[in-house]
Amino acid sequence: MTGHSCSPVSSTPRKNWRHELPGKMSTPSELVRPTFGEAFRFWLKLGFISFGGPAGQIAIMHRELVERRRWISESRFLHALNYCMLLPGPEAQQLATYVGWLLHGTRGGIVAGVLFVLPSAVILWALSWAYVTLGHVPWVAALLYGLKPAVLAIVAAAVIRIGQKVLKNPWMFALAGAAFVALAVFAAPFPAVVFGAGLLGWVGGRLAPERFAVLKGHGGDFEAGDTRAAHPSLWRAVKVLVICGALWWGPILAVGALFGWGSTFFQQGVFFSKTAMVTFGGAYAVLPYVSQQAVEHYGWIGATQMLDGLGLAETTPGPLIMVLQFVGFVGAWQQPGALSPLAGATLGAAITTWATFAPCFLWIFLGAPYVEGLRGNLRLNAALSAITAAVVGVILNLAVWFGWHVLRPEAGRWDWFATAITAVAFVGLVRWKWDVIAVVAGGAVAGYVWHLVH
Repeated sequence: MTGHSCSPVSSTPRKNWRHELPGKMSTPSELVRPTFGEAFRFWLKLGFISFGGPAGQIAIMHRELVERRRWISESRFLHALNYCMLLPGPEAQQLATYVGWLLHGTRGGIVAGVLFVLPSAVILWALSWAYVTLGHVPWVAALLYGLKPAVLAIVAAAVIRIGQKVLKNPWMFALAGAAFVALAVFAAPFPAVVFGAGLLGWVGGRLAPERFAVLKGHGGDFEAGDTRAAHPSLWRAVKVLVICGALWWGPILAVGALFGWGSTFFQQGVFFSKTAMVTFGGAYAVLPYVSQQAVEHYGWIGATQMLDGLGLAETTPGPLIMVLQFVGFVGAWQQPGALSPLAGATLGAAITTWATFAPCFLWIFLGAPYVEGLRGNLRLNAALSAITAAVVGVILNLAVWFGWHVLRPEAGRWDWFATAITAVAFVGLVRWKWDVIAVVAGGAVAGYVWHLVH
């Protein structure tokens, strides 16, 4: 993709840029446009410090980009954030891509999006390799034993956190309950639950908007004309679709041609491409779907390994959806085909990460010109509210699934120590707002101490 095809700002002279970004929070004279090198260094740093999940990552970007560096106005940042919240995939990574695109066009968007993910991908690859080679060492097993109940508490706390935002009336509670029952009792496909909830919300936004459009905006007024993406072009959209689509599917098709259409690598590329299109609500929402398919259908990974992978992903910077890379790594390690386990696992991790994040660039580069038309759309807000309510039920289903494997690892035996870790971590997260990294580290240490004592 060239800067011309995906960037309306790539050739804007520096001296004119400030006068074209009016803002209520920051006046034109206050805004400063960084050089590409300055932005590159910031995005690289962000990739290593982006802990704390999407809320923490967005807070870091707001503090650095809006308040400290003044590279972008408050209203423009919030406008971009609202758009990214509507997309499938990790909103923090997409927000970084969007801001990078605004600052330096297509190359800026690519650099920001890639560097947001790359450090986490490298770190998680190393942790995944250590896991499959050292996972049966007693001290490593002890750390993982304490990690699992801590992760269970994090998932349970996510139910409370998201539920408080959207479960405002009986209609939203009913949607959450219906999603839980559909998954837990009838094993309904996750995409069907998401799209069904969205369709119901869209209709409800027309018939009873006061009951369905419950999500609040991110605050702040939008500046009139404060966007270069306000003039969509059919020709530009076609170019972006073709180029981004080819870049997305090219490596996946190449893997299929080289290793076979039935190979683990090609199956992973196709499966995680489908997953990338329905990941509304973050990693916790899509994990039941991934677990169902990866564990039960494809047999790539075990239920306990899925828990371990989520724990490892919690310890790395970047989006939590990186846990899918762990699934790809372990699945290909156990089914490497003609390759060695390490080579197969590395390819599986790479193709999984590619299929997960390549669509994010397409959503940003294609959708940005249409962002202005999304503001204040009541039916769209209602659809997003309904999807978010359903996500609460989806995450509750995930918590029950995890809890069954963590707290009752063997038939007829209840693990009271794991239950205690889960309870303490859950109360700490919900009541005292403990940091996720501290909870994960504390759980691992507790598991290790328990191993020493016994």
